[in-house]
Amino acid sequence: RKPLLLLGAAANRKLTTKMARAFIDKLGIPVVTTQMGKGVIDEDTPCFIGNTALSDGDFVHRAIHQADLIINVGHDVVEKPPFFMRPGGAEVVHINFNSAQVDPVYFPQIEVIGDIANSLWQLKEQLEPQPHWSFSDFFRIRSALQQHINEGFVDDRFPMLPQRLVQELRDAMPDDGIIALDNGMYKIWFARNYPARKPNTVLLDNALATMGAGLPSAMAAKLVYPNRRVVAVCGDGGFMMNSQELETAVRLGLDLVILILRDDGYGMIKWKQAHMDFRDFGLDFGNPDFVAYAQAYGAQGHRLSSTAEFKTVLENCFATGGVHLIDAQVDYSQNHQVLNNDIRELAARL
Repeated sequence: RKPLLLLGAAANRKLTTKMARAFIDKLGIPVVTTQMGKGVIDEDTPCFIGNTALSDGDFVHRAIHQADLIINVGHDVVEKPPFFMRPGGAEVVHINFNSAQVDPVYFPQIEVIGDIANSLWQLKEQLEPQPHWSFSDFFRIRSALQQHINEGFVDDRFPMLPQRLVQELRDAMPDDGIIALDNGMYKIWFARNYPARKPNTVLLDNALATMGAGLPSAMAAKLVYPNRRVVAVCGDGGFMMNSQELETAVRLGLDLVILILRDDGYGMIKWKQAHMDFRDFGLDFGNPDFVAYAQAYGAQGHRLSSTAEFKTVLENCFATGGVHLIDAQVDYSQNHQVLNNDIRELAARL
């Protein structure tokens, strides 16, 4: 009665995306994506419920718990699991290139093994929407999630809240614009709040979560798609692990924006330690003057002094061309309360 489609990393391929969108258009089955499944479908479509950016307790997990059938397309064990199976829970159909790696939390009852795009096409041809399907609970959850996401859009405080920064960047990027995320606290906010509209326009790593990957990934994306807007989104810690690639970007003459979300610390680890009631220890550090640092490599540097100027600075960077670095101070003080407490409480009421 309540089928749910879940799209993972292995579904993020050109032909698979085309077939997945045709499958959804015909059947209208609601969709959830993993972090590395972002962009398989247009996340502004009404069938899209949300992304499993958090491990559990979010609105989207309420939708997963409501489902009595999960069509799990492109599940990749390299990602953190988007859900845990349990005896007596929803039936799971595993659609992938390879058979499932069965373990205590993932033991699909049905497997469809082969080319994912062809499998989806074959299923689409054989299936029809059913009158007994009930999606109202899923869409109620989607509405509640969108309302919660929208709450941070209008906050003008500075340093910027990550919710506001995500929305400002989404507004500035065309549908085919590419953001390449390094690994840090902001990755959760972008995976959850930034709607991807085309495949491979949100490049992130939900596997080894390697710090320092954001800038090189953005450079590669710009080399492949020189006419698209490309932004590297980095924390200060991750950026400094590969910041010497500024020289490469300048030497190659790339038009590239590097957005540094600066909190002068390892924000992700701080958030996790707070969740485990550990004291904050050894996670703060000093940073160079990022504007001068960029200029030393021949790039252009900018430092925000207010939330209101972010959009103007960003558009000027795109218009001017060349390599630009934006130092954007971010306020992570609400991370623990919002992500660990507020979201869980609000989702539990649904």
